[in-house]
Amino acid sequence: MLELKGIAVSNGIAIATAYCIIEPDLSFEKSSIQDTDKEKVRLRNAIVNAKVELEEIRNQAKTKLGDEKAAIFQAHLLVLEDPEMLGMIESKIDEGINAESALDEISTMFIGMFETMNNDYMKERAADIRDVSKRLLAKLLNVEFPDYSHLNEEVIIIAEDLTPSMTAQLNKTYVKGFVTNIGGRTSHSAILARTMDIPAVVGTKTATNDILHGASVILDGSKGVIIVDASDEITATYQLAQQVYNDERKLLERYKESPSVSADGYHVEIAGNIGKPADVEAVLSNGGDGVGLFRTEFLYMDREELPTEEEQFIAYKTVLEKMKEKPTVVRTLDIGGDKELSYLKMDKEMNPFLGHRAIRLCLDDTKMFRTQLRALLRASVYGNLKIMFPMIATLEEFRQAKELLEEERQNLLVSGVKVSHTIEIGMMVEIPSSAVIADKFAEEADFLSIGTNDLIQYTLAADRMNEKVSYLYQPYHPAILRLVKMVIEGAHKEGKWVGMCGEMAGDEVAIPILLALGLDEFSMSASSILHTRAQIAQLSKEQLAQHLDEIFKLKTANEVSKYVKLHLSSINKQQ
Repeated sequence: MLELKGIAVSNGIAIATAYCIIEPDLSFEKSSIQDTDKEKVRLRNAIVNAKVELEEIRNQAKTKLGDEKAAIFQAHLLVLEDPEMLGMIESKIDEGINAESALDEISTMFIGMFETMNNDYMKERAADIRDVSKRLLAKLLNVEFPDYSHLNEEVIIIAEDLTPSMTAQLNKTYVKGFVTNIGGRTSHSAILARTMDIPAVVGTKTATNDILHGASVILDGSKGVIIVDASDEITATYQLAQQVYNDERKLLERYKESPSVSADGYHVEIAGNIGKPADVEAVLSNGGDGVGLFRTEFLYMDREELPTEEEQFIAYKTVLEKMKEKPTVVRTLDIGGDKELSYLKMDKEMNPFLGHRAIRLCLDDTKMFRTQLRALLRASVYGNLKIMFPMIATLEEFRQAKELLEEERQNLLVSGVKVSHTIEIGMMVEIPSSAVIADKFAEEADFLSIGTNDLIQYTLAADRMNEKVSYLYQPYHPAILRLVKMVIEGAHKEGKWVGMCGEMAGDEVAIPILLALGLDEFSMSASSILHTRAQIAQLSKEQLAQHLDEIFKLKTANEVSKYVKLHLSSINKQQ
C-alpha cells in the first residue's frame, strides 16, 4: 500500500482503477531489413489499426462534443490517408531501413517544413502530423497509446497536468476523479473539476511515477489524500465515507427550491460559475439563483481558429434562454497567463500573469473584441444579461471597453438588430489598485465582481499555479479581507451591488465574514451552491457583523480561520 498527499481541490471520494496519461516510451533503434515487402505490410497494418482507433475516437467525440471538436480527429485521419507522405515512407523502407526509422525521418521532414511556413493553418498541420506519427509509431512498436476519450470503465486519471480543455472533456460517467503532479487550488483544471463535481487532488509531484496504470486507487478530494492498493479494511472504511458524503449531499437537496436568505432575513444571490453552455444544467439542478461568472474563454479553446460571431451568439443565447430571467453575468475574453490559444499569436512573456492578457489583449485586438461584444449584444434580448470586463486596472481601460461596447450597440441598432436596453455593465476587481479605488469605479460601473483567485495572487505576490507557493493562497489573510471590505463599502456608497466569483465565495470559513460585510452575490462552482445556501440559512448577518471589529484586529490568516470556527460558525437566530 502507498499513500500520497497533494492539494485538495475538489471534494468527494472516488474509488477506481488508475488510468495513467503519460507519454509512452516510443524509443526504437534504426535497423537494416532485407524483406522490404514484409516491412511495408507491417506499416500498412499499423495504419489500419491507427485508423480504426481514430475513427472510434472521432465518432465518440462527435456524439459527445459535436462536429467542431471532432474535426481534429478527421484531420488526423486525412494525414494517415495522405498518399504522398505514405509513399515517401515506403520509399525509405525500399532503401532497406525499418518502418519506424522511415516513419520518423519522413514525418520529421514534413513537420519541419510546415513549421517554417508563414501560415498559421499550415503550422497547425505540423501539430497534426506530429500527433498522428506518434500514434502510428506506437502501433508499430505495439505500445499502448493513452487516450481517455473512449473509456468504458470507471477510472481515476493520473497525469502530469491536465489543461483546461482536457479537463472540460472528461466524461463523468467513467472519470471518477483525477490526480496530477502539478497545479494549485485555483488552477483552471481544478476549478473545472469543482464545476463538474469531480473529486481531484493536484500538486502531488510524483503521482505519475508512483501510481501504475491499472492500480487500485482511493482518492479523497476533501483531504488531498491518495491511497494506492489499499487493504480491504481501508477500502471498506473509504467506501463507508463515500456513502456518508453522498448521503449528506442528498440531504442538501431540500435547499434546492429554498430562497437564499440568512437566518435573520438578509437576502443574497447564490449563483454558479460556468465555462460552457452545458454547465448551466448543473447550476439549475443545484438551484442556482443565476450565473455569476460565464468564463467565455472556454469557447475559444480546444479549436484551431477564433469562434465566429454566430458561434458565440448561439452559445450566449443558449445560456440566457436556459436561465430564463435569472441573471447571467458574462465575463468577456480572459486569455493569457495560464490560458493560451495555439492559433493566436502571443509573445512569450517573462511574467504572463502580469502581461498582455484579458482586457489588455482585447483593447489591443479590437477586431476580436468587437466580434464578442456584438455576439453578446445580439443575444441580450433572450435573457437577463450582465457583462463584465476582466483585469481592469485603470478607469481609462474601463471607459474604453464601455465605449467599444456602446459603439457596437449603436451599429447593431442602426442595422435593425434588437438589443436589450437593460444590460448592466460591470467589471472584475482582481487587481489591488482597483480594490483600493473601488468607490471611483463604482461611480461608472453598474456592479463590481471580486475575482479573489487573482486578487489573492497579486496581493500576496504568489503565482497561483505554483504548488511550491500554494501556502500563500490565503483567502483569510487580513490584507485580502481589508481589500474585500473596501470594495463592498465603496460600491454600496454609490448604490451598486457587489458579487464575488472567485473560489473564496464558496469557502465555508470565508462565508460568515462575507455575509457580515454585506456581499450581495456569492458565485461558485455549482456543486457548492446547496452547501452554501444551507450554511447561510443558519447564520445571522446582524450578529455576525458584531464580530467584524475583532476580526479586523487579527494579524494572520490562521488567526482569522480559528476565530471564525470558534465564534461564527454557529451564530444563528436561535442564539
